[in-house]
Amino acid sequence: MPDVPQTLNIMGRVTGMDTVKDERLSLSTKLGFGAGDIFGGGSMVIIGFFYLYFITDVLLISPALAGIVFLISKIWDASIDPIIGVITDRTRTRFGRRRPYFLAGVVLISLAFSMLWYNVGFEKEWQRMAYALGSYMFFTTVHSFMMIPYFSLASELTLDYTERTSLATVRMLFSMGSSLVCAVVPYEIVKMFPDESTGFFVMAVIFGLVFGLPYLATFFLTRERREFQREPEPFSFRKTFIEPFKTPTFVNVLLMYLFTMSTMDIIMSIMIYFMTYFMQRSGETNYVLGSLLVAQMVAIVIFSAISKRRGKKQSFIYAATAWLFIMASSFLIGPGQPVWLIYAFGALVGLGSGGMVIMIYSILPDVPDADELYSGERREGTYSGVISFLRQLSTAFGIFLVSNALSLAGFKKPVKEMVDGVSTLVKQQQSPELLMTLRLMLALIPVVYLLVCIYNAHRYSLTPGLHDRLKNFLAARRSGAVVDRAEEAFLKRSLERHG
Repeated sequence: MPDVPQTLNIMGRVTGMDTVKDERLSLSTKLGFGAGDIFGGGSMVIIGFFYLYFITDVLLISPALAGIVFLISKIWDASIDPIIGVITDRTRTRFGRRRPYFLAGVVLISLAFSMLWYNVGFEKEWQRMAYALGSYMFFTTVHSFMMIPYFSLASELTLDYTERTSLATVRMLFSMGSSLVCAVVPYEIVKMFPDESTGFFVMAVIFGLVFGLPYLATFFLTRERREFQREPEPFSFRKTFIEPFKTPTFVNVLLMYLFTMSTMDIIMSIMIYFMTYFMQRSGETNYVLGSLLVAQMVAIVIFSAISKRRGKKQSFIYAATAWLFIMASSFLIGPGQPVWLIYAFGALVGLGSGGMVIMIYSILPDVPDADELYSGERREGTYSGVISFLRQLSTAFGIFLVSNALSLAGFKKPVKEMVDGVSTLVKQQQSPELLMTLRLMLALIPVVYLLVCIYNAHRYSLTPGLHDRLKNFLAARRSGAVVDRAEEAFLKRSLERHG
């Protein structure tokens, strides 16, 4: 019997073949995938909290040279991310494009994280700096080779619009749980030893295993899609790094993502100064951040449920609007107010930010679907690499913005003074201008950033219904069916329509 030509009609149904069915992932697959972000969520918390201190107070490297270590490593990290994205897209093995990296990561993560916290004991400072720089660059390389395939895998595990939200929810619960543990436990391990050098290395060995071993679950409990394993086209710089920005969906989602995460960067970098110099409660900073993280975990569950009824776009807008008003209300908080009010503020920030983060991470896996309509290729790794590269730049810009604003406002550094015969760093009284700068940065910058998020979310046009039609069209085209060009034109017009 001759083959019956298969076509896709204007309603998105394939004649002669079934449409793509809703794909429900097993709990084991979701847990296996979620376990991979124990590393992503926890390692950056430990490094963010303790690595600068380790370099200056354990390796005995001057702050100026320590800054160079961070700067060079950040430039290196940002530069290699797009390249790694291309490499993983073009990888072909019997295990797939992404999963082989997870298997290698079990050993490499443990090794790289342990090296990061090892005191080599070199006599000369430049030698210690060279070791710190080399070990940090090695770690960031391993981190990128793990996280870029990991982010890319979310688009491949399921093509179902709502199931991707469920997958992102499980992943973020693992990530937030890891962040909470890593904000508290590591330094408790360090304090168990009389020598901080030994304590940090023991901590690193323990957490190197905690971060590396879960990738065994990610490797064995997830599967990649065979239909995405076609031979790649010859490499093209323009097609890889320029054309993604011609996809309207990508540009909208990229701006939503960057300004969401940049808002968090600004708040996290300002909070310790705000609590120390304006609120006069530096000892409670960790507890405020703790209330924020706990509330983020609650928000993940709440907004995942909301998205099932209202969709990802609307849920993102709800969270962004709530977060915007919460940040504007920071002007109502001042010294001498009840402590519960400060914790409540931290928790409300966590609810708004947690809702936005879970929604943007459930929206991101839909971007490669829109790109495939235009390019005909699956380029999850390319998109992950480009997004990671721009994320690194936005983080650097946020820190630059905050540090320079503090400097221009006349920030006074702590000075060494003898207190009861002991040399102690004493914090200085800050000027009213500096205190007002802190309040303005905590309120106004997040409000402006969140308005950008809301604006781009309104322009985002990939609705659940449109995604179903897109999914069916792409499945038909991959199968070799004769597709209706009118449907293709309709999909492109719909994606390019704003709002």
